[in-house]
Amino acid sequence: MGLGTNIRLSRLFSHPSGRLFGGAVDHFVGYGNVRQGGLKDLPEALARVMAAGPDYVTIQPGAAKHLWSQYAGKAALVIQAGCFTADDRISQLIATPEDAVRYGADALAVAIPVRGNTEGGYIRWLTDSVNAAARYEMPVVAHVYPRDFSDGGKIVFTPDEIAYAVRIGFEAGVDVIKVGYTGDFDSFKETVDSCPVPIVIAGGPKTDTLLGALQQTADALRAGAKGAIIGRNLWGHGDTTKAAKAFKAVIHDLMPPEAALKAAGL
Repeated sequence: MGLGTNIRLSRLFSHPSGRLFGGAVDHFVGYGNVRQGGLKDLPEALARVMAAGPDYVTIQPGAAKHLWSQYAGKAALVIQAGCFTADDRISQLIATPEDAVRYGADALAVAIPVRGNTEGGYIRWLTDSVNAAARYEMPVVAHVYPRDFSDGGKIVFTPDEIAYAVRIGFEAGVDVIKVGYTGDFDSFKETVDSCPVPIVIAGGPKTDTLLGALQQTADALRAGAKGAIIGRNLWGHGDTTKAAKAFKAVIHDLMPPEAALKAAGL
């Protein structure tokens, strides 16, 4: 790992705690009905996330082109390259490390699903991106989502599958791995302890309550996660900025979830 990679990673993990609070506004083909929900107004959703002062935001290259200039320097920018649906209806790599350089990004994210007959191609997305990124000293953040094809390609979070997802990430040579939390402290800690690169958790799936999502985040941090990158549990909440502030308090200050809700005004 060279100087450029180290400098860019330090921008991702810029908070004195060493833990990362990120916002994910990068769901693209997963939006569903774009006239409804927390992402119906994408510029407004990004503005609400940014109002909470995240360390890092993941967005698609086109969204960065049109929306990011007003936020430059206020958070690390991560360009999302992976574009897929869990059933493989869509499967495209839409950005390269060179694109991330052109956009002034601090890292390239590559979201991939694993398991099923097509996982080899997705792993190739990841390894090709890592190899190409080395030329630019551009960190690669892997977002790895295991699937269960006995249930139509549903994304799953079982201990065995999350351990497999993490192994795919670090053997591919990425710099940071984002995976879902297993819901089981001991299994997740075992996986974190065996991984030589930082693991951050995904903020989804959408939980029944914000308190539940905050508690999962707190448990993952105790198990050794280095932060969280949250999407649905931010812009899917009625008050995105307050929800983000609550996550920020849990991640940066290790505030208990109930206290974080109160501090955020929720």
